[in-house]
Amino acid sequence: MHILEDILVIDLTQALAGPYCTMLLGDLGAEVIKIEQPGAGDQSRSWGPPFVEGESTYFLSVNRNKKSLTLDLKSDQGQEIMHRLISRADVFITNLPRQSSRRKTGVDTETLMALNPRLVYVSITGYGTTGPYAERSGYDLIAQGESGLMSLTGVPEGEPMRYPVPLSDMTTGIYAVMGVLGALLARQRTDRGQVLDLSLLESQSAWLAILASAYLNAGQEPQRLGNIHPNIAPYQIFRAKDKHIIIAVGTQRLWTRFCQVLGISDTVMNDPRFATNTDRLANRAELVELLQNILSQHDADHWLEAFREAQIPSGPINPVAETLAHPQLLARGFNVELEHPLAGLVKSLANPVHFSDTPVSYRMPPPTLGEHNPAILRDLGFTPEEISTFEEQGVI
Repeated sequence: MHILEDILVIDLTQALAGPYCTMLLGDLGAEVIKIEQPGAGDQSRSWGPPFVEGESTYFLSVNRNKKSLTLDLKSDQGQEIMHRLISRADVFITNLPRQSSRRKTGVDTETLMALNPRLVYVSITGYGTTGPYAERSGYDLIAQGESGLMSLTGVPEGEPMRYPVPLSDMTTGIYAVMGVLGALLARQRTDRGQVLDLSLLESQSAWLAILASAYLNAGQEPQRLGNIHPNIAPYQIFRAKDKHIIIAVGTQRLWTRFCQVLGISDTVMNDPRFATNTDRLANRAELVELLQNILSQHDADHWLEAFREAQIPSGPINPVAETLAHPQLLARGFNVELEHPLAGLVKSLANPVHFSDTPVSYRMPPPTLGEHNPAILRDLGFTPEEISTFEEQGVI
């Protein structure tokens, strides 16, 4: 049994936020039908290199556990097919930003909720469907900038930096999953669906929670600090003799043990400049210089082993290759392998949620464009002759 068994999700999204959401829903057992433009498909199918046998690794990363149906929603027949799907669906997800586009393609909220009042309708856009920016197109990088976090990312003397991954998109996808699960639970009580309105800007801005509280409640303007923590010291990266490591001394008890490991219990630990976390923050520059001089005397493995024995939170800064081969991740099955009809063995990252009784499942590789057209249309009651006509007319 899977959590979302018998739940049908219609995915009219492209790129990342929506597809990431629907992949996670598929992992939970939902049947996901991905609607794509005939002849072109999801725009991310062309994003590369790298490609594997013509398949974009970007697309492959977020589209497992889905079926692909190509559909021209500008045609009457395409909209008829979509409406048949919606009448059976539990969840519909779109990232069309403009209401005019939704009406033109027959997927506006009024039309679909009238067809299926139990539908959970999910809108993912750059700015949401209300407010002065509602009709603007939105992209991950823009949301990273407008959310305020980008101004705080990077070293103090450098320029603002984007996250190296599409954090706004992926965060919105995760929030969308949370919203869908909540709406499905509410539907059990009310027997009615509802409309969910998510934006990249709000999802990314939600990461400001701690910084926003400091500003809104205490008037403290956040500053770009690089790798140091604004409220704890020492809590940052240091360079050992051979490479950088992370040390997180978050309590006074850890500070005592940390000083013992470094052999500075009789010196630095007793220095009044560093007596408490507040003192250490006020004198951070002097403290970091002292600690760096000591830590640079031995290799990273020496220090990390000593910190582990003393139960001081610490760790290496792994390159991606080492992370993907991390023994803890491998032990927990974090690498997924699925056989793809064109690309061969496709690898992706697992769903990070572990359920004791209803585990996630990885049933289908990312689909080729229109791979499931005949099966889906037959299931909707269309005859082989009608399906052939749709193909000839470019409806699918």
